[in-house]
Amino acid sequence: MLSDLIERLGTTCATTTRVIPWSCPVPAFGNLGRSVVATLGLNPSNREFVDDAGVELDGPRRRLHTLKSLELNRWSDATADHLERIDAACRNYFSRNPYNGWFSSLDAILSGAGCTYYGERANACHLDLIPYATECKWAELTSRQRSSLMLFASDALAYLLRDAPVRVLLLNGRTVVENLQNVAGVTFDRAEMRGWALPRQCGGGVAGYAFRGTITRLAGIDLGRPILVLGYNHNIQSSFGVTAKVRSKIRRWFAAVTKGETLWDQLTEQTGSASETF
Repeated sequence: MLSDLIERLGTTCATTTRVIPWSCPVPAFGNLGRSVVATLGLNPSNREFVDDAGVELDGPRRRLHTLKSLELNRWSDATADHLERIDAACRNYFSRNPYNGWFSSLDAILSGAGCTYYGERANACHLDLIPYATECKWAELTSRQRSSLMLFASDALAYLLRDAPVRVLLLNGRTVVENLQNVAGVTFDRAEMRGWALPRQCGGGVAGYAFRGTITRLAGIDLGRPILVLGYNHNIQSSFGVTAKVRSKIRRWFAAVTKGETLWDQLTEQTGSASETF
């Protein structure tokens, strides 16, 4: 899969959708091969590759590979050794210099079910609908660029999930929910969660919603099994006013729902019993 993603970097679509041309594709953050749960976002942040000033991360600050770190002039020159180095950096992402400002909030939610990205007992990873970082945030892309990226690369997620042990996808934010529904051709159940409302000085606040469903196919590709999909409409890292109380309630909900599924035994076999009592 990685070699195919590398090849796609040379296409016209990649060059017209603001994909960072010198950054590697990111199939997964963490070890997908041992993950029962995966969080899902839109696409990797440019902060995985550059600092606040837009300068490429280097030395001990580097998180993932680029043309420069691999000493390549173009992606078409990548060899099997280069691919292994990219894969190893992705697989070991959380043991080096992870972007904790983004991932720690998600890991806190996972922890309610005894899941984590970190350490020897890691049993979760992070995936994206599009495995390519762009120069700007998703919302700053034009609608045409977003549509082109979805057509260009959304099948990658299907192939990755098909060959992985993931049983649960946790969707971080309404935009992720909407785009996955489009790719899967399904509509997830939605329920308003009164305790998840975000307070505002004016008005009644922003309502919180939980989503739940099952997918067996993505982008027309059979996944070989049903995957439980859970999600929420708030973007944990960027929604204005997401309080510690709301995060805690989402954490408890995630733990309670997974505990009610048959996959709970698979989770606890790797992590021990969940730490929260209901």
